[in-house]
Amino acid sequence: MKNKAMPAAIVAVLLLLVGGELMLQRMNGRSGKISGEGAMPVAATADSLWQGPDSSAIPAGSIGELIRYGQDLIARTGYYYGPAGIISRKQNGMNCQNCHLNAGRQPWGNNFGGVRSSYPKFKERRGAVEDIAQRIADCFERSLNGEAPDTISREVQAMTAYMEWLGAGVPKGKKPAGAGIEAIPYLERAADPAKGKRLYGVKCQSCHGPEGAGLKDKDGRVYIYPPLWGDHSYNTGASLYRLSRLAGFMLNNMPMGTDYRKPVLSAEEAWDLAAFIDSQPRPVKEFGEDWPDISLKPVDHPYGPFADSYPTQQHKYGPFLPIVREREAKHKNPSK
Repeated sequence: MKNKAMPAAIVAVLLLLVGGELMLQRMNGRSGKISGEGAMPVAATADSLWQGPDSSAIPAGSIGELIRYGQDLIARTGYYYGPAGIISRKQNGMNCQNCHLNAGRQPWGNNFGGVRSSYPKFKERRGAVEDIAQRIADCFERSLNGEAPDTISREVQAMTAYMEWLGAGVPKGKKPAGAGIEAIPYLERAADPAKGKRLYGVKCQSCHGPEGAGLKDKDGRVYIYPPLWGDHSYNTGASLYRLSRLAGFMLNNMPMGTDYRKPVLSAEEAWDLAAFIDSQPRPVKEFGEDWPDISLKPVDHPYGPFADSYPTQQHKYGPFLPIVREREAKHKNPSK
């Protein structure tokens, strides 16, 4: 597929809908033994947090119809593409909205406040710039563990139109506050699945079920609460299979209804919960072409090959700081 540059407004919305790669950190008010990795202050105010426009503002006419269809596709993806889908039945039944809350209109949290890590100078990217259709395909193939829709289909056109409408008020070249998952500071220790299992029974089980199978609506087509593991959850190629992505998302948004200003979980609890959830069985699907330069792999990428000597277990659960420090040392002294 030929990659094309995207308009700035779409790029901004994609940071919410399909995941930004530049992640910010904060530490204030969080418990746990955590390191800020060379933190520096970031000035921002709560009222600058991006909020998507209400659907009542969608215009009339054919373009409005397309935008509304795109919104419904994101909110009820499983209805169209799930095991009982009306368009295709080659997807796990989850909805884009299960992660991109409120059809992508809800920011993922206070990821502009507190501290900024020095670490993201090691760019976390898979290589070539992807266009919007390819990013949608990634979500279908990874998070929805299915097949990507045709890039010229009305469905992809509708989702694109919806994203363009959501980002219409974003100034050109500006990354809106609240876009992307917060990159919370790494623990000094490895994340602990056993501690996470105990937390899951208290914090998560009432919605996602004791076996992590989620909860569908009365018609059995659309997930109200998504499965966190098992055959109908995201596969091992999804971004949430990286502990930092899952922990950062849960910290600001879970349990459902959490306000990032009053988090229910501590950062330490989020790491342990992520370790438990991502230790559970799920569809295995690797994308070997993701990191042509393995030196750019994130430290918590859960499978090799790696550009260092640390074991796979440590790349999955940590501790990550020794890997970070070694990379920083090599970055400063590339000849060593």
